Amino acid sequence: MTADAHATPLPRLETIGSAARLIVDDAPFLIRGGELGNSAAHRGYLAERWEKLERLGLNAIVAPAYWELVEPREGVFDWTSVDELIEDAAAHGMRIVLLWFGSWKNSMSCYAPAWVKTDSARFPRSRDARGRALEILTPFSDENRDADARAFAALMAHLRDADPQHTVVMVQVENEIGMIPDARDHCEAANEAFAAPVPADLTAAVGRPDGGTWREVFGDGPAASEAFMAWHFARYVEAVTAAGRAQLDLPMYTNAALIRKDYEPGQYPSAGPLPHLAEIWRAGAPSLDFLAPDIYFPEFAEWTARYVDSGNPLFVPEALRSTDAAVNALYAFGAHGAIGFSAFGIEQIEGHAEQLLAESYDVLRQLSPLIAENVGRGTMLGLLPPVEHPRAAHRARLGGLLLNATYERTVAPGLADGVINESGDRPADLTRLPAGAIVIQTGPDEFVAAGMGTTIVFDPAEEGDGEVGILSCDEGGFDADGRWVTHRRLNGDETHQGRHLRLVPGRFTIQRIALYRYR
Repeated sequence: MTADAHATPLPRLETIGSAARLIVDDAPFLIRGGELGNSAAHRGYLAERWEKLERLGLNAIVAPAYWELVEPREGVFDWTSVDELIEDAAAHGMRIVLLWFGSWKNSMSCYAPAWVKTDSARFPRSRDARGRALEILTPFSDENRDADARAFAALMAHLRDADPQHTVVMVQVENEIGMIPDARDHCEAANEAFAAPVPADLTAAVGRPDGGTWREVFGDGPAASEAFMAWHFARYVEAVTAAGRAQLDLPMYTNAALIRKDYEPGQYPSAGPLPHLAEIWRAGAPSLDFLAPDIYFPEFAEWTARYVDSGNPLFVPEALRSTDAAVNALYAFGAHGAIGFSAFGIEQIEGHAEQLLAESYDVLRQLSPLIAENVGRGTMLGLLPPVEHPRAAHRARLGGLLLNATYERTVAPGLADGVINESGDRPADLTRLPAGAIVIQTGPDEFVAAGMGTTIVFDPAEEGDGEVGILSCDEGGFDADGRWVTHRRLNGDETHQGRHLRLVPGRFTIQRIALYRYR
């Protein structure tokens, strides 16, 4: 079916430089998301939780479709769970990023149907180095691959016919693929493939010599095993993805569980779509639009940069639902023009983390048109503390200026608004708060900044360019039509008498600042 046959235009990705925007209903759509817990995508379970998701300010949920539920018997499909999810999300004004829990979910094949799980002769498993079968369908089986591809194609065909309004805007193929506890599969077919030469289309794609074995091309040890598995996982995912896109050409990606520091292949879900394997995955699965990180480690800025630097636009389908999620979301859009951000287990978020994420998503709602306009233009940046306790200002360049950022993670005593606690008194509240910001250039020496716990001093980027002063700094927001509304002018204590822009700790604010030069 062509796009013209649909009631609304197909969602698509629009590439802008190294970034990308998701286009829905012919307009940019920035995902303010929340991924449901693995077992949460059921009407009865979600019935009392939609109100909470609405309060958070989500415009999309990231939610699974389970192979075992949609194809309980081979060739017999039951779309009840998918249809109910679409109906309920649409009724609450939300889109869906649909996760295909097919052959693999967090390495394991736990969502494969019973008719697959119980017939290991037809649907063989991966094996460890001792030859023991694992709870992982082997990617070296045409039967495994083709059964998954048929089911996924049926799902996409159903969406084509049952979801003409495109409540589902993007699809994730499989979930956190990887080998564990060994770096590679040791089934008979895998052993034969590992002893064979590396495929020429892979060596050409990664610029390696042709004709060698996996060890000759990728080195001895676990690196060769991981590259080998990455290629074969990618080829399997390519077959599944292509079968689905032939039915409905929505944007598609796959995601990765990340690596703990100093872990070796086999100690983590190895061979997934990780930054150091991105070339292999892109060569093996060209039908995917991008690769995505699930970020549960504190090094959020580092991991997002690694994905973007390896050639991907940024989408974060899963992130830790801590208080820091609120500033990490701003950072993802500011630093990398992200397609979207999503905290995991969103229906379970509570307390301060829930309050701050709702505030952050309200800021992103207001800034969405401005962010979408600036994606890929080099006119935005994100700010997060580069280390836990920085001793010097965090420096970044934007719009011909040097921005010197410092961070406050506790609320200072009740001094005059905007005055830094230079007395050294203990903070009034020792609760550790998130700190971070998004800064968008809106004109020559004009910026919009939003976030919390971040103070920015502006300097000329080059020596001899004079001094930089604050012409005006206003706190406010954007109305439903995208027009700026000033709540108050901050040219006094709040800017330290014209010395800085300060996004106070403890609450999110939006400020618009105009600078001037003097000598």
